[in-house]
Parts: sequence; structure tokens; C-alpha cells
Amino acid sequence: MLHPLKKRAAVLLSISTVAAACAAALASPVTAAPAAAADPAASAPARAALRWTGCTTPRYPTLQCASLKVPLDHARPGGRQITLALTRVPHTGPTSQGPLLVNPGGPGGSGRSLAGYIASALPKEVAAQYDVIGFDPRGVGRSEPTLDCAAGHFKPVRPDSVPLDEATERANLDRVRSFAESCGSKHADVLPYIDTVSAARDIEALRGALGAERISYFGYSYGTYLGAVYAKLHPGRVHRLVLDSVVDPGGVWYEDNLAQDLAFDARHKAFLAWVAQYDATYRLGADPAAVERRWYAMRDALRKTPAGGKVGAAELEDTFMPGGYFNGYWPNLAEAFAAYAVGKDPKPLVAAYERFGAVEPSAGNGYSVYTAVQCRDSAWPKDWNQWRADMWRTHAKAPFMTWNNAWYNAPCAFWPTEALRAPDVTNADLPPALLLQATEDAATPFEGALSMREKLSGSALVVEEGGGNHGIALSGNKCLDEKVAAYLTTGAASDATCPAQPAPKPATATRAVPPSAGGAALHGMLGFRG
Repeated sequence: MLHPLKKRAAVLLSISTVAAACAAALASPVTAAPAAAADPAASAPARAALRWTGCTTPRYPTLQCASLKVPLDHARPGGRQITLALTRVPHTGPTSQGPLLVNPGGPGGSGRSLAGYIASALPKEVAAQYDVIGFDPRGVGRSEPTLDCAAGHFKPVRPDSVPLDEATERANLDRVRSFAESCGSKHADVLPYIDTVSAARDIEALRGALGAERISYFGYSYGTYLGAVYAKLHPGRVHRLVLDSVVDPGGVWYEDNLAQDLAFDARHKAFLAWVAQYDATYRLGADPAAVERRWYAMRDALRKTPAGGKVGAAELEDTFMPGGYFNGYWPNLAEAFAAYAVGKDPKPLVAAYERFGAVEPSAGNGYSVYTAVQCRDSAWPKDWNQWRADMWRTHAKAPFMTWNNAWYNAPCAFWPTEALRAPDVTNADLPPALLLQATEDAATPFEGALSMREKLSGSALVVEEGGGNHGIALSGNKCLDEKVAAYLTTGAASDATCPAQPAPKPATATRAVPPSAGGAALHGMLGFRG
């Protein structure tokens, strides 16, 4: 099969156990080693080594925790310090290839549980060669201080995301403006330092604290961009670089979100076509277009009368959006859809919202960091007329989530900190990097991987042909997993194509997990809506 590069060129695992186990370790943070000479912190005095303490869980019996102090402002290394929360699964082999830092994306995703997952998902002989290091980036999770801008921001029922009248648009604008103002009021002292470049400099401080000449890095989604920025700042410090579900570095972040809207609409249509394929089960129609009409009829009905007093039109989009990230959720979503549209029973839809769409109170931290990073990283339009024009134009092609995504990011139109300029991650000084990408990924469309591959000289792209999931390595695709294992072992990488995993089948009476749901644990960890 022709490699798509050439062809196109012609989150359900809880982290609460780990959080509790790490709490004691976080009570006694240690300080970081100095950053490399490329950073302003290069003149900082030598720092202490990390102190690791056991924070084991039944699933991860060798997990350890520590904490690290880094400058809030890396231009002032002797100024205020903040604390990063860390986890580690130590190498067990006779020799080590050093630290492997892992990041689940977001921005705003906690990486502490990901260390244990990656260490257990890799072949034992590969994991034995690395100290797998998880970390909560600045502002996230158990790191201190943490951001939480506005409790209850996603409390249902929200205004309809599609502003069909002036009052609905005004209500949504008031809501996002209030979030931005609250963030500026509560976190004015740290917001100017919550950004990707600062997080990348934290990684360099962590490298120094680990006592490693070089580090390896494995990032998903937004984590691919964070890894690329770190590699740009410190190319000589990179041993291995794995980037899975790759952000388009040229679109950070407004343009990338517009590209997402089109891709998510296509992925939603793929879900609806899958539902039509199983009309005997769901009784929603055998024609994908007819199923789509029934879905939007459900949306119209919920806009008028929210199910269970919780699921209006916006919450319905929140519920079905995770199906664009991972098709293992499709059977549950289809059952809820059928129960409402055919069986006139709203209870399964409310249950699906509570499982997939509802934002738990703790997730306010993730969303707060998400907005803080994205709004600070690069310039967003400040004229709402531009947003309105761009969204209506995109909505005409992609109605599934264009406006929902717009309101999710719209605090950036009112953000209280000045925007930075996104760095050019073009890099000819790295060892070969390994990129992995599904062709139909909605959250990070395929073109972004092509762009990143072009910018990282000597990198290789492994494509999951026909795949639509977001976060594809170490989630059950044997072909992809073998490529990752071989690269981490030898550092050699080459372009390749892997077939996608089979689509799921409707859930049976025994509620068997479909074959494609092997990545459910991973997808429960990937960063906040990223």
C-alpha cells in the first residue's frame, strides 16, 4: 500500500489512586537543576537531585513520586518558584537508555498516571531500558499552584451553542467573557507564565534534576507540540522523540481549531454511517443521511426540552464529541441515541452525558490550563466579528461542533494576558523522530503530521491507514506498537503504513468490550479535550 505521505504529496482510567499516593511526596518538593545554556536560567546555581518515594498502586506496583521546583519566570531563575508533580517507573534492565518523559496532551492533561501506563504497555524488554517519567505541567493537577478559573463553567443547561438569535449569542459571549475575567482576577500572578515555551523550559529543568545528558520524550496530541518546542530549544538534549497524533505547528491555535471543526464533522458522519450499518440493532435507518437527519432532529428537540433537565443541544454535542476521539465509544453512544429517538427514553442519553460529556469539578483545572496555554501561546482575533464570520462559514460545511468548539476557545478573544508569538519548530539538529498519525483523526487532522514531518528533518511518519482514533500507539494496534518498540530500542525510524483496527460492533447482551476498544484506558488519560 502506498504510504499516504507520498499519496497526499503527489480519556477511562482514573488517576485518583495515584494522586493520593503522590500526596506525601509532594509535601517536600526539591529544587531543579539549572537549565541548559540556551535558557535564561543557565546562570542559576546547582540544584539538588530529586528524591523519589514509593507511591505504588495495585496496577503500578513500582511507581514512585517526587516533586521539583522550577522558576515561575525562567528569565528570573532566582525569583518565585513553583512546583511540578512527578511520577516514575524505574528501569529494570542492566543498562539504561535514560529517562523517557511522557505527556498526554491537552494542554491541561495530567501526566502522572501516564508513566505507569506507558511502562506497562511497552514490551517488558523495552520498558526495562527506560526510567519512564510522568509529570503534571505547570498549573496542572498536583503541581502547584494549580489553576481553576471559574467553577461551574460547564454546568448544564448551557445556551445553545449555535447562536440562531442575538440573545443566544449574547448569552454565550457573556459566559466566555466572564470566564476570561475570572481567570485574570484569580490568577493574574501566574497567567503570563502558563504557556508552551515555559513548560518546555520546565522539561529542561527536569532533565537537569534527573542528571541526564539527554532525555527521550513520548507525547500525544498537544504533547507533540510541547515535545517539538522542547526539541527546538534543546535539540542536543534529545535522545528519542515519539509524537503521536500530531498538532499542526503552523496553525497554533486559531487555525488549528478551524481545521478540527471540519475533521470532527467528517468523523461524526463516519459514526452515523456506522449506526446505519447496524440498522437491525439500532432501528435508526439504513441510510446514513437519514440517520444524520434523526440526530439533528434529536438536537432540535433537546434545544427546546433538555433531557432530564441536563442534556440540551450543547450538552448533546459534548456527549457525542468523544466518539470523534475514539470509536470504542460508538456502541454506547448509538444505544443512547436509539433509546431517545426510537424508544422515547431519555435516561440512557442522560447516562451517556454523565459518562462522556459532563465535566467533573476537578476538570475545571484542566480547562483552565487549556485556555491559559492556548490563549497565551499565540495571537487570537480580538474582533468578534471575525470569529462570527469564520464560524458561520465553517458551520455551513461542518455543523456538528463548529460553534461548540468556538465557545470552548472563545475566552481567548477576551484573554487578559498579551499573546506570545509561536516559535518555529523547524529543526535540522535532531536525531530521527518518530511520528504516528491516523489518516482520519479529527482532533489533529492528518495534514498536521505532514507539516511536522517536513519541519523535523530526518523524521519518519508511521500512518494508520483508515484509522480515525486520536492517540493510536500503545492502544491495541500491534503494527504500530511494534514500530514504537523498535524505535525506542534502536533509534532507527522509517516511513511505514499500518492498517487500522477493526471498527467496533454493537455491544452484545453480555456487554463485551469490542476489539477496537483496547485503547479505552489510554483514551481516558489523554489530555483535556486534546
